[in-house]
Formats: sequence, structure tokens, C-alpha cells
Amino acid sequence: MWRMKTTPIYMNVRAHEMVRRLCLSVVAAICVLTVSAQERPVERLWPDGSLMDPWFKFTEPYDGTLPGKIFEVTQHGVVQDSTLVQTAALQRVIDEAAATGRNATVVIPRGTFLTGALFMRQGVNLFLRQGAVLKASDNIADYPVLDTRIEGQSCKYFAALINADGLDGWRIAGAGTIDGNGERFWRAFWLRRQWNPQCTNKDEQRPRLLYVSRCKNVEISGVTLQNSPFWTCHLYKCQRVKLLKLRILAPHEPVKAPSSDAVDIDVCQDVLISGCYMNVNDDAVALKGGKGVDADQSPDNGSNECILIEDCEYGFCHSCLTCGSESVHNRNVILRRIKVDQATRLLWLKMRPDTPQHYEHILVEDVTGTVTHFLYVHPWTQFFDLQGRKDIIPSRADHITMRKCRLTCKTQYNVAPSDQYTLSDFTFEYNDLEVADEQSRQVFFDTNESGEVLRQ
Repeated sequence: MWRMKTTPIYMNVRAHEMVRRLCLSVVAAICVLTVSAQERPVERLWPDGSLMDPWFKFTEPYDGTLPGKIFEVTQHGVVQDSTLVQTAALQRVIDEAAATGRNATVVIPRGTFLTGALFMRQGVNLFLRQGAVLKASDNIADYPVLDTRIEGQSCKYFAALINADGLDGWRIAGAGTIDGNGERFWRAFWLRRQWNPQCTNKDEQRPRLLYVSRCKNVEISGVTLQNSPFWTCHLYKCQRVKLLKLRILAPHEPVKAPSSDAVDIDVCQDVLISGCYMNVNDDAVALKGGKGVDADQSPDNGSNECILIEDCEYGFCHSCLTCGSESVHNRNVILRRIKVDQATRLLWLKMRPDTPQHYEHILVEDVTGTVTHFLYVHPWTQFFDLQGRKDIIPSRADHITMRKCRLTCKTQYNVAPSDQYTLSDFTFEYNDLEVADEQSRQVFFDTNESGEVLRQ
């Protein structure tokens, strides 16, 4: 085992002229320097130096007080029968609550309630009591096809189990469970993949668990989100969303839950994820935003800005924080004070050859535990389409900082050479990494204009 402690290292990397370097072994024996007061991160600044909104300070979830008029579903026509799909009855309660014209709360009591797609309304909150399970129907016919957003594209696709569009100031809370009941969809997906190895994620029709679009001032707290047939929590064009003390679960064995991302953030501003536990068979937090050769020109696409992920724990996942695979621009993203176990990657930059991408001002800080890859940067070529273009679309990532991490990993820097992207201003400082194999520290870097690989 090789243990590496690094002083600050600042890397300028241009991938189109990379030269293979064993560049980090020279610092293997350098002791960690004491961080001076001037070097300590300022808690309430974004990586680009701009001031963080005080809204991000408040991380305590909803206190359990039920606002407005209470609509306990079993008192409004919903029966306690876990075998009966009650979509219409549950939707009727939501609509009745909205008709009051003021703040109201729909309450799911203890028990299991089976449903298809539900649509939240303005002024309506959803509260799940301890022992309550809102369980998804595993019949795709219970999810209407509508105009929606999925995998970086605006298109017709199936509704999620719970849908909210254009709402301001609402929450989902409680100690209950929203269960996607996904096993039938997972098995069907893998069967289709055996028949057609090139089938896409959308070829096997399956709903998401939660889709929140064009909403603001949202809190989702306390509940367990589990067994989603597809993505678990998808946020699109939202502002000021807090995900607090959630448990987000999907299995990687014995049946893998394909594409069961915990949280997909898609063209959003001001998102806080705090105190959550995520264990899924895909990326934990993935930043989306669009794909295609002209993705940066479409009004449907755009940037993710001011994303804070802190004080969370990760079990198995493909990556703790991922930029891509459908992503145009991510700026001011922080992942900090994280405990990790069994994650394949800590930070994953997926670089598409058919999409103009820019990932900038990303901070990964104070992470402990075990990962396979500390930093992973590779071209992402699954199902890409240059739409007749002969040239690849250039992308870039810059001002990426990873510091004060104490991890055991197999590979420290797994960075692939490519003509399609440019990497610059990567900073690694005060990390304490136990690396399984000396050769695993090999990484492809290129020289800067002065012929230097590292500057410290």
C-alpha cells in the first residue's frame, strides 16, 4: 500500500497534447503542511469567490407541524388496501386540498397505498407518517405519456410517480416511504439489454420516482425514497430546493436497479443537499443540463449554479458527484464533509464528444472513507450523436479543487488523454490518500507553455 500526503499542487492540463507523466511520485514523501488561517476555506463563499446566500445556512428539516387544513387520505375516500391501485382517489384528495385556495397538507397514514402517477398542486404539501408507504404501481399504463424532460432532452415520456410543475413554496416531509416498486422494471430492462445490447435507458419504458420541474422554494425532507424504476429524484429548472435528511436507496444486488440515480439536477440554481444517505446503482448526485451539438443554444437547456452537497453519507454508487453525461455548464458546486463507503468514483467528469461542455469552480473537500477512483475524467461515448458533423465538439473543465480528503482508494487520478477536452487549473492540496498500487498513481498530464507539468 502506498500512502500519499500532498502539499498544494496546481495543475494546468491540456488534453489535446497530453504526455504521459508519472508526475505525482515526487511529492509522495512531502509532509502535510499546517493549514494557516489564511488558507482555510471561507465557509460561506462559492469556489469562484462570490458570496453564498444565507438561505444555505438553514439545514434543519421541516419540524413536523402540519400547515393549513389537513386532508388525511383515508378520511377522503382512500381505503387501506395495499393490493388496490388508487390513483384516482389519491389525486382527488390532492385536488380537493388545492381547491381550498390556501396552504393545505395531504397526509398519508400508516399503511401501504398503491398508486400510479400523482400530480401535486399549488398550495398543497404531502406528509407521510411513520409507517406510511406510498407505493408505485409496476404497470406502465398507470403513468401517462406527456411533455417532460429526461436524459438531457425535452420530449414526450412517461410521468413520474410524483410530479410537480410550476409550483412555489411546498414540501414533501415525514418519516414515511415513497417506494418505486421497481423490480419488475429492472428485470425487464436487463432482459431487453440481453436481446439488444444497444438499447437505451428509455427503450424499456419505466417511470421516475419524483419529478420536480419549474418549481421554487421546495423542501423534501425526512422521507425514504427507494426502489425507483429509473432516476429517483429529478429536478428540472428549479430554484431554491432543499433535500434534507433523506434516505435514497436502490439495490445493486441481487438485481441491479439500472439508472437509479439518487438526485439528478438539471438546469437548476440554488440547490442544497444536506444530511442525506444515498446508496444506489448509478450516480448519487448527477448534474445534467442538455446534450447535442447545439445544446448550449437551446432554451430548454442551461447551467447548474450554486449547488451545495454537505454532511451526507454514501454507500454503494457509481460516483458521489458526476458532471454529465448530459451536461452543458456547471458552476459553483461544492461537495464537502462527506463519508463514503463503496463508491466507485468520488468526482467523475463525463466529457461528451457531441456536446459543448464547461465544468468550472467545483470544490470537493473534507471527504473520508473508501473509493475506487479519487478523480475520474474520461470521454463519454455512450449513445453520442454528432448529427452529421465530422469534428468533435470541444469541452473544458477548469478551477477544480480537491482538498483535505482522507481516503483509501485504488486509483488516485484516472485521467484519460483526449483531443476533445481541455483541463486546466486543477488544485489538489492537503489530501491524505492511501493508494493500493504505485502504478495506480499514473496519470496523463501535459505541459504548460513553459514546459512545466506541476507548480507547487
